[in-house]
Amino acid sequence: MSDETDLEFDTEDFEYLHYSVEDGAAIITIDRPDALNALNNELLYELSLALELAETDLNVNALILTGAGRAFVAGADIANLQKLSDAFSGREAALAGQDVMNTVAALPFPTIAAINGFALGGGLELALACDLRVASSKAKLGLPEVSLGLIPGYGGTQRLSKLIGTGRALDLIYTGRHVPADEALQLGIVNRVSEDALATAKELAAQILKNAPVALGLAKEAVMRGSDMSLPQGLEVEADLFGMVTTTEDMKEGTAAFLEKRAAEFKGK
Repeated sequence: MSDETDLEFDTEDFEYLHYSVEDGAAIITIDRPDALNALNNELLYELSLALELAETDLNVNALILTGAGRAFVAGADIANLQKLSDAFSGREAALAGQDVMNTVAALPFPTIAAINGFALGGGLELALACDLRVASSKAKLGLPEVSLGLIPGYGGTQRLSKLIGTGRALDLIYTGRHVPADEALQLGIVNRVSEDALATAKELAAQILKNAPVALGLAKEAVMRGSDMSLPQGLEVEADLFGMVTTTEDMKEGTAAFLEKRAAEFKGK
């Protein structure tokens, strides 16, 4: 953990997850295997703290999310959901989950979900909030909420349809079926399939982190902001951010290194 962070808690105090930093990437492992890592209120709170820790740590320029045991996250905690008794409490529960997913999506650096097993319901919604998804060849993904008399509430109806299109998203949501990793790759839900999702996610993070941190963050911002705009509006955003990145020390270093035929040494400035 960086000395720069002002958060006052010890990662050893986490009950449901593990937090570490390896080679510039924060790794958050959700660890509630007896419940297949289902997202209860306490786990969501710990996850929000871990995300804040990663964002404020100046040593962190990427994030990997994964799960312990047989699941990435097998969904929201059904016992918690069963207690919801009215529209107000249901709405508040959805907004609380969406807030954590939105925090993941808004992180200013690349994020990767290493889907080591089941990613269902809230688990798939958590993976969808990440920029990239690497799935184990044995992973199963889906949004089975309608089989419980529910609908996805942590962003699944919105993020999945934006990612793979309305028709394909409704197919998965209406049927609630569990999609194997190879089909998820064909549908565009995941970017890569691997025998070892976490190892591949680490390799991907290492490949990404060879590049300029400021440029990575601004590239992410351009894509995310532009995704909800018309093409002319998005191009304006891209031009503005391109102008910003040309003022960075990393840009000067990167172009100089290219011309001098040497490896660049980026400092994130």
